[in-house]
Amino acid sequence: MANSDKRTRRSLRILLAEDNVINQRLTVRLREKRGHHVVAVNDGVEALEALEKDSFDLVLMDIQMPRMDGFQATAAIRKREKSSGAHLPIIAITAYVLKGDAERCLRAGMDGYIPKPISPKDLIAIVETVSPVVSAALA
Repeated sequence: MANSDKRTRRSLRILLAEDNVINQRLTVRLREKRGHHVVAVNDGVEALEALEKDSFDLVLMDIQMPRMDGFQATAAIRKREKSSGAHLPIIAITAYVLKGDAERCLRAGMDGYIPKPISPKDLIAIVETVSPVVSAALA
């Protein structure tokens, strides 16, 4: 990596809402190896609690989770944003890969969609379409 790349990349605070421990560990490890701080939670309820306590640059949101799924959590986040005018990028991560699943996630207020298992290359590519600032930091 060139020195200029090191200077332009910044560390991101990423919230990972994922109920599968193996997927949590893998995603956390992949992102932390790139210098990012990842907070992993088990469901949508915990994601909303984490967002009340801290700020994040990006949310990786699983769709199927207990207590509150990714669609419900995204709706709650978007509702909160209406009063603040803020917009937090939310990327759906899901095993749903049927035709129309990506569109369903976008209609639900998510900014992007990535199928499981998450590849680092796919994650960077999808984030590039969501936020150039965030994607430069992910590289």
